[in-house]
Amino acid sequence: MENENTMKREALNSDSSHEQHHQQEKETKKKKLVLLIVNCILLSVGQVGGPMMLRLYYLHGGQRKWLSSWLQTSAFPILLIPLMVSWFKSKSKFHSQSQSTNVDHVNPGFLLTRKLFIWSVIVGIITGLDSFLFAVGYSYLPVSVASLLLATQLAFTAVFALVLVKQKFTPYSINSVVLLTLGAVILAFHTSSDKPIGVSKAQYFLGFFMTLGGAALLGFMLPLIEFVYANACKVITYDLVMQMQFLVSLFATVFSTIGMLINKDFQAISREANEYGLGETKYYMVLVFTSILIQLSIVGYLGVIFYATSLFTGILVTLLIPIQQIFAIIFFHEKFSAEKGMSLALSVWGFASYFYGEYKQTKKKTHQHKAVSTKSQEIPDEV
Repeated sequence: MENENTMKREALNSDSSHEQHHQQEKETKKKKLVLLIVNCILLSVGQVGGPMMLRLYYLHGGQRKWLSSWLQTSAFPILLIPLMVSWFKSKSKFHSQSQSTNVDHVNPGFLLTRKLFIWSVIVGIITGLDSFLFAVGYSYLPVSVASLLLATQLAFTAVFALVLVKQKFTPYSINSVVLLTLGAVILAFHTSSDKPIGVSKAQYFLGFFMTLGGAALLGFMLPLIEFVYANACKVITYDLVMQMQFLVSLFATVFSTIGMLINKDFQAISREANEYGLGETKYYMVLVFTSILIQLSIVGYLGVIFYATSLFTGILVTLLIPIQQIFAIIFFHEKFSAEKGMSLALSVWGFASYFYGEYKQTKKKTHQHKAVSTKSQEIPDEV
C-alpha cells in the first residue's frame, strides 16, 4: 500500500514537472514570437524608408557616394541605449549572485568571444562594402528598379543558405522562392523605360550592376550571419546579438569613413548643404533620417535571422519590394505598370506560401511533441 502511494506521488510530481516545463516552453515561444514581430517591424520600416530617403538625397542635388554609404551604418551609437540597459541588468544580477553564493562569477557584461569578435569585424567590412554598392546603385536608378534588383538577393540567399547552413527546403519554401524571383524577372523587362532624366546609359548600367552586386553580397551575408550564430560555440542570446550588431555597424562605418576621407567627402558636406534643392535644414534632416532608418533595418536583419532563419529574412525583404514601389509612385511619381502590379501579386502569393508551409511544419512538430509526451506519461502506469 505504501509503495503504491509512493508511486502515485511520483507520478503526480512527474505530471506537475512536465506541465511546468510545457508552460515554460509556451512562454518562451510567445516571447520569441513577440521579439520576432518587433524585429520584422524594424526591418520593414528601415528597408522601406531608408532607400526612399537615400534616393531623396540624390534627387535634389546630393552626389557623394561614400557619404551615402557612411549614412547607412553611422547611426550605430543609438544601439548604446539597449546595450547600457542590458549591461546594468547583467551587473545587478552578477552582484546578487556573488553575494548569495559567495562564489566568484564571470561578469557577463561583455558576451563576445574572440571568435565572435573576429566574425563581427568580417561581417562589418562586408556590410560596409555592400552599403557602398547600394549607394552607387541608388544614385543612378529609380527606387522601383533598384528594389526589383534587390529582389534577386532571394535567389542568392537560397543558394548560400543551402551551402552554409544546410537550409532544409519544403515544397512551400521552394514555391515561395520561385514566385518571388519570378516577380523580379517580370519587372526586369520593364526597366529600360524607367531611366531617370540626366542619367546616361553608362551610368544607368553602372548603377544596375552595382545594385545587382549588392544584392548578391546581401544574399551571401544573411546565411553567413546564421552560420556564425550556429558555430559560435556559445549560447546565442539577444544581448549577444545586440553586441554583434554594434560591432558590425561600427566596422562598416569605419570602412566607409576611410572612403570618405580619401574622397574628401567631409569637406564637401557644408558646400553640398548650401546648394541642396530642398534647403540646408532639410539636407541635414535627410542625412539624419537616412542614417536612423537604415540602422533600424540592420538591427532588424540580425534580429530576424536570430529568431527565424536567413531564408525567412530574404523572403521578408523581397515581400517589402513592391511596398517600396508603391511609396516611390506616391512620393517620387514613378510609373506603376501592369508588370509591377503582377510582381506585387506574386510577392504576396510567395510570402503566403512560405507562411503556410511554416504553419504546417509547426503543426506537425506540435503533434509529434504531444505524441512523445503521451508515451512518456504512459510508462509509469505500465511499470
